[in-house]
Amino acid sequence: MLPPTSEQELLERVSALAGARIGDVAKGLHLVPPPDLTRHKGWVGQFFEHALGATAGSLDEPDFVELGIELKSLPVTPDGRPVESTFVCTIPLQDLETVPWERSRVRRKLARVLWMPFEGDRTIAVAERRIGSGFAWSPSVAEEAGLRVDWEELGGLIARGGVESLTAHLGEHLQVRPKAAHSQVKRRVIDDEGFITETLPRGFYLRTKFTAALLSANVHTLR
Repeated sequence: MLPPTSEQELLERVSALAGARIGDVAKGLHLVPPPDLTRHKGWVGQFFEHALGATAGSLDEPDFVELGIELKSLPVTPDGRPVESTFVCTIPLQDLETVPWERSRVRRKLARVLWMPFEGDRTIAVAERRIGSGFAWSPSVAEEAGLRVDWEELGGLIARGGVESLTAHLGEHLQVRPKAAHSQVKRRVIDDEGFITETLPRGFYLRTKFTAALLSANVHTLR
């Protein structure tokens, strides 16, 4: 699939996918869906990248580089409630305090997002799951202000050596959670006593109540 040349063209492709089953679309792309997502958590995101013509691949750029648009797949219930929190980006544990919000990865990743809801019922085979109505979104002034507050509070705690005290309960819109393939993956960080130690990589995630509010304000039903 060639990359879209405009946001309008991208949204036309998105509209064409609404209501289709993942397996039917995947067949036309010569992709084979896994039976479930237990060991293939990133598969649906990669599927949407192929189906819509994303160009970034593994680069630290928006998925649609030329358009500056990030792609986020979102498993939902039939009535449009998110099944899980949404990964935003990994956290640079050692130099977070030197980066202002305006140049943060969180702000850059969420500047313009294409949300692609899909059926998230884990009892349904991936190929049989339906695609919802995707939509493009940018944070409102109020949404960005709330995200910034969380980013500064959580980032400040990390910068002061408190990474191990972070729990998923902290943060109103954003939360910090471990982000690693397995427990042997480690990153160096300064602890609360100023010593260098190793810990699991962390990532910023959007809470389900935040994405639920986005979905309720946009067309999202699975039809």
